[in-house]
Order: sequence, then C-alpha cells, then structure tokens
Amino acid sequence: MRRLYLQIYATVLGVLLLFGALLYGSWLLWPPGDDHSLEPLAVVAGSLLPGPGASRDELEAALVPFHQQLGLSLDLRAADGRLLARAREGDPLPEIDARWDESRFLHSRGAGLTLALHLRDGRWLVVRHRSQRHGPAVFGVVVLLALAVAGGAYPLIRRLTRRLERLQRRVEALGAGELSSRVEVEGRDEVAELAGSFNRTAERIERLVEAQRMLLAGASHELRSPLTRLRVALELLGDQARPELRERILHDIEELDGVIGELLLASRMEAAEAIERREPVDLLGLAAEEAARYGVEVEGEPVVIEGDAPLLRRLLRNLLENGRRHAPGSALEVEVVSDPDGSARLRVSDRGPGLSEADRERVFEPFYRAGTSGQGIGLGLTIVRRIARLHGGEVGCRSREGGGATFEVRLPR
Repeated sequence: MRRLYLQIYATVLGVLLLFGALLYGSWLLWPPGDDHSLEPLAVVAGSLLPGPGASRDELEAALVPFHQQLGLSLDLRAADGRLLARAREGDPLPEIDARWDESRFLHSRGAGLTLALHLRDGRWLVVRHRSQRHGPAVFGVVVLLALAVAGGAYPLIRRLTRRLERLQRRVEALGAGELSSRVEVEGRDEVAELAGSFNRTAERIERLVEAQRMLLAGASHELRSPLTRLRVALELLGDQARPELRERILHDIEELDGVIGELLLASRMEAAEAIERREPVDLLGLAAEEAARYGVEVEGEPVVIEGDAPLLRRLLRNLLENGRRHAPGSALEVEVVSDPDGSARLRVSDRGPGLSEADRERVFEPFYRAGTSGQGIGLGLTIVRRIARLHGGEVGCRSREGGGATFEVRLPR
C-alpha cells in the first residue's frame, strides 16, 4: 500500500475498530453505574422477601415469581456467604466476599447485568438479568458508528492527499525544467504553507535561471563584438601581418567563437523541455552526409526515426569532432543499426587511447575533460547526451578491443 491517502485511511479505520472493540469489551466486563444507586433496590428487595427466620421453601417461593416473570437469576445468601435459597437456571452466580459492606455491580463477563444487593438484615441478594438484546445492540451501534466515521473520514483524507499529489506533480514538473510551475494554495493549514513555500522557491529559481540566461546571452554578445572587430581589423591589415601570425590569430578567433557557440547551445539545450519539431529522419543518410565531411565511411542499414534533423546533425558532428580531437591519425568508424525492439543505434568508434572506467560517465559532464590533453572545453559530449535525451534516447561509452572507444547513441523510433 503505497498511496498516502490509503495509509491514512487504513490507520483511521484501524484505530476506530480498536476503539470499538475496547468499548464493547469494557461494556461486557465492566457494567456501568454507580454502586450507591443500588441502595434503593436493596431496600425494595428486602421488603419483598421473608425475614431471616423463614425456611428455604418460603424463601424460594418468594424468589420464583421474579425468576419466572422477569427472567432473573437469584441467589439469596447469608451475611457469611452461605446459600439460603435460589431461583435460577444455567451458570452459577458469583460468590459473596465477606469484606463487602454495601451493594455493588459485579463482573459479568458477557453473562448479563449482575448485582449484589446488601439487604438491611445483613443478607445478600445476588441478581443477574440475562438480556439477549443488549450485546448485539451495542455491537450494532459500534458497527454503525464505525461505518459513519469511515464514510465521513474518507473524503476529508482524500481531499488532503489530493493537495499533496498536486504539489508532488508540480515539484516533478519544476525538476523537469518547467520553471513556471506553480501550485494553487488551498486552505490555511501546513499543506497550504508548504504550497506557498514551493511557489516562492519556484519563483526565485525562475528569476535566477532567467538572470543567468540573460547574463550568458549578454556576455556572449559582448564577447562576439570585439571578436568581430578583431576579424575586421585583421582583414584590413591585409598582407602587412606575417602569414603565420595571421593564421594563428584567425584560428584563435574561430576557436573562441566556437566556444561561445557551444556555451549558448549547451545553455539552450539545458533549458529545453522537448524538441521543437519532429520529422522523419533517415539516420543512415544523415550520418553519411556528416561523415563525408570528415572523410569517414558509414556502415549499417537504413533506419527512419522521428526527430529534429539539425539537432541530430549536431549530435553526430560533436561525436566525430570528439573522435578526431582525441584520436588524431586514427580512422573513425560510424555504424547505424536497428534493434528488434524498434530502436536505432548510432555508433562512432575510434582507435585512440580510450577512456578509463571512471571517465566513461564523467566525459558527459559539463566542462570535464578526460586525460591531460586539455583539448576542447568539455561541452561537446554534454550536448550529445542532452540531444539524445530530448529525443527520448541515451548515450553511453565503452572500450574497444584493441584500443579505442565507442560512443553509442540509442534513439527510439
């Protein structure tokens, strides 16, 4: 039982049933009433019975009408507890304790209402009234009360837990990147306070993320402006600059421009909740087009998936760039295959130094660069994983026999 409202409801019902059982048991074992209220009954009973000098037959003759007409079981006992007369059937009545000095209720244990009346002449009249109605009636009342409370408690508990479920869905939406997620504040209890706290927290997170995006966009714009001016100034220099210096400056400008582009794309991918457009994409054809730019051949079979073609191109391009950067001089291999379950697998393999087991997952973290090469800024594979996940897929890395690494992207059809 994992639903919160069912757990609470079952707890309420369990406590209610336990309370009813204890109440019914106490009614059976401990008759209600005040012992002092029995004194008038003792006076009346003493006036209706023969005196202490009467014979047993006379005493029982006086008791029998009460037994027959009222259904009472009666024992008349002397002050020392000795039985003087009786008019009863079934189980014997309780004994008299010599230490008692006044009338009282006795333990009945479900046998019926039992009294010990202390007569003025010192004798004791033990009376039991066996009712066939009270036990079932009390049990029926307890059952009806339990049903009433159960019926009334369910909507209240369900209303409370529905609010918690709505709050849970909003929290999950916020965690999935829906920063505008808010929950309606209902009531004035702790759940309402929790909803209000969630809304305030979500609002602060949205402001912070938006500020970070604006800062990144502004910084990228400000960085590209001097880069453009540097490129223009370098063009204006013409042949006055040394060729090697000119090429190095142009290379640095292009690399810095690429870094800014990677930062912007990574930020946009991180904020995206789903791909903006879907269209049929021939994954083998797309891989062949991109691989041709790197002089790499593609093997496999035609597989058509639904996805965003520009993003899938960027995914493959980043994998090829990663292979060329970390395995220079080695031939890259690209393969597209179809799984029996309908998914497509895109593999890019190299014969580079490979990755340690600890690095195979960390290479997908932002700004993490395996080894000591220092090449790249550590965002290419992060973007690959994000694009794969936006398509409902995943990417992983494994070592190859003979050296090297294979990056495999699994995409659903």
